[in-house]
Amino acid sequence: MKLLTAAALFAAALPALADGDVNVGAQKAASCMACHGAEGKSAVPLYPNLAGQHAPYLLHSLQAYKKGERSGGQAEVMKAFVAGLSDQDMADLSAYYSSLKP
Repeated sequence: MKLLTAAALFAAALPALADGDVNVGAQKAASCMACHGAEGKSAVPLYPNLAGQHAPYLLHSLQAYKKGERSGGQAEVMKAFVAGLSDQDMADLSAYYSSLKP
């Protein structure tokens, strides 16, 4: 029962974790476009499409790269890109990419 309660509280908190500004995120996305495409759709299969992903997922992913919790693939490249991002920067980028059509 405790696990179910904890899961429900975590799920309820997810929208608050990704409280970013779409317009500000669009302005901050310039460095992301080289790999993830101008509209969040990569032309290179090595890089994932970001358009239409859920904001909490994107935010969690960016935070995990920054903390060094992700490895493999392009993790080292991503770590360099997110190193200078604030929590608000990551929330704004997450809001922007989640607002795009997949």
